Amino acid sequence: MLIERRGFTIIELLIVTVIIGILAAIAIPTFARSKGSAYVATMKSDLRNLVTAQEAYFMDANTYYDGAVPSAQFSYNPSSGVSITLSNVTGGGWAAVTNHVQLGETCAMFVGTAPPPAPATTEGLVACS
Repeated sequence: MLIERRGFTIIELLIVTVIIGILAAIAIPTFARSKGSAYVATMKSDLRNLVTAQEAYFMDANTYYDGAVPSAQFSYNPSSGVSITLSNVTGGGWAAVTNHVQLGETCAMFVGTAPPPAPATTEGLVACS
């Protein structure tokens, strides 16, 4: 009488494990890069939204907001994990630099007469390093 054995051999299981490991080694760095790109996009979006908030503040106060972000006096809140620092704020312009807690990159922009913070070089355009 012949007994049938069902299942996988140890070699078959090892081959499947190696294939899964190779796929994971390919997928994890790709995921990390896309996550970094999402953080940069968030910082850029926050700076563009800051322009709108600054212009609205200017229309009410006839000057640009110069203080901590977020603030009760300024109706703008950056995204979670994003910090924004305003600098060189005058009646004729302002500059801002943003960072994300999960990323080592910095994005910056300036408007009007404010000197450009690195890496920004063109007025009104967000630049990241």
